[in-house]
Amino acid sequence: MKLGIVGLPNVGKSTLFNAITKAGAECANYPFCTIDPNVGVVAVPDKRLDFLEKLYNSKKKVYATVDFVDIAGLVKGASQGEGLGNQFLSHIRETQAIVHVVRCYENKDITHVMGGIDPLRDIEIIDTELTLADLDSMTKIYERLAKNSRMNDKKVLAQIDFAKKVKEHLEAGKPARTLELNDDEKNMLKDFFLITAKPVLYACNVGENDLPSLQNEYVKIVVQKALADGAQAVAICAKIEAELSELADSDRDAFLKDLGLTEAGLNRLIKAGFTLLGLETFLTAGEDEVRAWTIKRGFLAPQAAGVIHTDFERGFIRAEVMNYDDLFKLGSEKAVKEAGLLKSEGKEYVVKDGDIIEFRFNV
Repeated sequence: MKLGIVGLPNVGKSTLFNAITKAGAECANYPFCTIDPNVGVVAVPDKRLDFLEKLYNSKKKVYATVDFVDIAGLVKGASQGEGLGNQFLSHIRETQAIVHVVRCYENKDITHVMGGIDPLRDIEIIDTELTLADLDSMTKIYERLAKNSRMNDKKVLAQIDFAKKVKEHLEAGKPARTLELNDDEKNMLKDFFLITAKPVLYACNVGENDLPSLQNEYVKIVVQKALADGAQAVAICAKIEAELSELADSDRDAFLKDLGLTEAGLNRLIKAGFTLLGLETFLTAGEDEVRAWTIKRGFLAPQAAGVIHTDFERGFIRAEVMNYDDLFKLGSEKAVKEAGLLKSEGKEYVVKDGDIIEFRFNV
C-alpha cells in the first residue's frame, strides 16, 4: 500500500510524516519546507504476529508495510506553476491513494497560507489543482487518441469517446473519481493514471485541546464531506503522534491511557487506508518466521498464494487454513485440529482477514 500525503503548506503533513515513519523529515513553520518528496516505509502494527511469534518460537517476524510519500505543500495555482509548481504531481501519480491532511485546529502561532481555518476551502483548493493537472494530462491523451480517429477500429473509437467523457468531466471541475463508470470504463480509466481517480483519505489534524474525543466542528465538516464523496476521514493529532513516536512501546501505551486514547492515530490511519483500498491481511506461521501478507479483499486461495511466490499460485493444490481467532482462543494448532477448525480448502476458497494459511503446491 503506497499512500501520498498531500495538503496545503503548514497543515501538519511533515509533522504527521515524522510521527508515522520516524524518518526525520524537516518540519518548520513556513511554506514549502518540504522540497523533495520524503518516502518512509512503515510496519503495520499487528499484535497477532506478536502472539504467533511466541507460540511458534519463530526466528523472524515480518509485518506488512505501508509506503508513505510526503509531498510538498500545494497552493492555489500549483497546476499553473505557482509555489513550487506541478513538479511534485508526478509523485502523487505513483501512489495508490491520497492522504489529504486538513488543518482542523486554531493556533495563532502557526500561520495558515490562506489566512484562516476553513477545511472545505482548503480541500477545494487541493481538489481544484489536482483536477486541473489531470485536465492538462487528459487533454494531451485525448488529442493523441483523436489522431487515430480515422482508424475504423471499434476499440480505438471507444477509447476516444471515453477520453472525451473524462475530459469534459474534468472541465466541469469534477474529480475523475466522481465519474459513474461501468467495468470496461473503470479498466480504461486506470490506463490514464489520473490523480483525481485515486481514492482519498482525509486526515483531520486536530489540536491537543481536542483530546481525547478528537472531535470539533471542523472535523465534523470534513467527515460530512467524506461521507458525501465516498471517502474516509480520520481525526488525528499530529503533534501528539510525533511525541508518541519517540517513546518505547510500554511508555507509549501509558501515555495513550493518560490522554484517554485507546490506540495511536497511526493504527486508525492504516486501518482506514486498508478499508479505502479494499485490503486485508492473511498470515503464515512457523519456526522460521511469522509474516503478514497484504491482499485485496476477495482474493481466492491461489491468488493469495501468488502474493508469496508465483510458483505457489501456478502449482496450487490446496490451502490448509485456520483462523487466528480460533488459534488464539484454543491456544495451539493441535487444539484447533482437534476442534475440527483446521480446514483443507481448494481453488475457490475466498481468503479472509486473519486466516493463517499453509499452501500445498507442486511445480
